Amino acid sequence: MRKKMASPRKTATRVGVLFLTAMGASVLGGSIVDSFLGADDYLSSAYDNNNWVVVGVLLELVNCSAVVGIAVLMYPILRKRSEAMALGYVGFRVIESTVLAIAAVIPLAILKLSSEYSGTEAVDSVSLQSLGTALIAVRENVYGLMLACFFSLGAFLFYYLLYQTELIPRFLSVWGLIGVAGVLALNVFEAFSGSTGVSAAMVLAVPIITNEIVLGIWLIAKGFNGAAISRLLASGDVAAVRA
Repeated sequence: MRKKMASPRKTATRVGVLFLTAMGASVLGGSIVDSFLGADDYLSSAYDNNNWVVVGVLLELVNCSAVVGIAVLMYPILRKRSEAMALGYVGFRVIESTVLAIAAVIPLAILKLSSEYSGTEAVDSVSLQSLGTALIAVRENVYGLMLACFFSLGAFLFYYLLYQTELIPRFLSVWGLIGVAGVLALNVFEAFSGSTGVSAAMVLAVPIITNEIVLGIWLIAKGFNGAAISRLLASGDVAAVRA
């Protein structure tokens, strides 16, 4: 017998919780880790604050899990509109999660370098500094280039499908698409100019950040559009998705 999935209302609530979890874990975890890695003396001080760094890493890994969870929960519903695009969305989010995990564990390697740094000779210290700088650069490039690419591809499919299905108010879907465009613009600018500046970065990043927060709250409070869900269920195997 085919296993029934959770009701659309429960799915919406869970997806909303995961959106808020992902956003909170990402912002808080990234802030904790970057507060240490961004310091001039990061290699000498990181190990002294290793518990905080580990907490930041764990929060970033929570974000990785939430990202995949959103896609898995949404797939049975979105596939009613387009199975190919729904699969594409899941695929991009899995890749995004993998990229996030790679970036998240780099600080653990820096902690290892930090633990060895204080007792090394001058030459070894320079080598450790160079290696630490290289690892931080890898983390920044992973976030700035690879993550932005796969996040944007997945988010575009997600908001496009939401717009087509009207599972949420269309202004939220359009808002999301505008946010995706902002993320792409931010990373194109940074790739070619090296930096957009804090003000420009905030202007370009805020739309998607606020959208995902509002979307999470909306899904928890309101759920999916009932009429849209009914149309999707009528177009496919109702028994497979009905609670």
